[in-house]
Amino acid sequence: MKKYHVCGLGNALVDTEIEVSEKNLKDLGIEKGLMTLVDEERQHFLQNNLSDHLVMSKRACGGSAANTVISLSQFGGKGFLSCKVADDENGQFYMQDLIDNGVDYNADAQISQGITGKCLVMITDDADRTMNTFLGISSELATTDIDASAIKNSEYLYIEGYLVTGESSLNAVLEACDIARQAGTKIALSLSDPGIVEYFRDALKSIVGDGVDLLFCNEQEALSWCQTDDLDRALEQLQNSAAQFAVTLGSEGAVVFDGSDYLRAPAQPITAVDTNGAGDMFAGAYLYGITQGYSCLSAAVFANRAASAVVGQYGPRLHSAEYDGLKEGLKSFLGA
Repeated sequence: MKKYHVCGLGNALVDTEIEVSEKNLKDLGIEKGLMTLVDEERQHFLQNNLSDHLVMSKRACGGSAANTVISLSQFGGKGFLSCKVADDENGQFYMQDLIDNGVDYNADAQISQGITGKCLVMITDDADRTMNTFLGISSELATTDIDASAIKNSEYLYIEGYLVTGESSLNAVLEACDIARQAGTKIALSLSDPGIVEYFRDALKSIVGDGVDLLFCNEQEALSWCQTDDLDRALEQLQNSAAQFAVTLGSEGAVVFDGSDYLRAPAQPITAVDTNGAGDMFAGAYLYGITQGYSCLSAAVFANRAASAVVGQYGPRLHSAEYDGLKEGLKSFLGA
């Protein structure tokens, strides 16, 4: 039995979340609904121009892989995160937040030079999230930051698609995948964002290779990846990229492919407030489910409920009682 259920690899970012209007985005030249990389000067400019807007959630360690591994840990799984932060106040906060959430991390994650990455998450009235990200020291994530032992001792290596934006981080991903394949560790990949799929297709293809074990994406990302406007065609083509996959469909739930059949998991009715972290929560809950021995369908039902809970509030985290409540709901669904 392996020590970890999931070893995540991703950008370490401290999130600040604010509420904005679509006019705010337009006036500031921000493309709605996408993640855009910015330099520190641009991020400061945006924060200064939006300083009078309501901060919706307390500061939290973020990044897609971190959100996923933390949710898995909060459900009771064992997670590890390979990342990089600076020896600054945000970096110290980030490491402590991982510890507080029961997540192990690479011993050399914190270095002395640089600035810890930050993400400005902007939420519009339709609950859509738009992100402007300054990667900081996280952009220097390299093969030397990979913890081979953690990968070998995990059931899954989980990779966020955002890592394809830099040569150094992409090389780290490819090295991690080689280690995983040699150790028999399954590889899970999230496509992460429509912009990532559109602008970094070749880099994503280098990770997918002949196919990963598990792929996560939403409908828009699936259509873009398969270069079609027909979902059924995209689902068929996704079999060329992954042995199994889960495609989230918003209010329509999710469709999963378990290696032989397509399975539909219904959505949990909810009034969406903030979709930031929904896909990360889905992935974390799904990975928790399948590493606990649940079927792909049961894991997807559980993941839908978890994602619905997080979109019904501000911020990517739930309270501990909510995690416990979701687990009890899964047991009831299974008749346990």
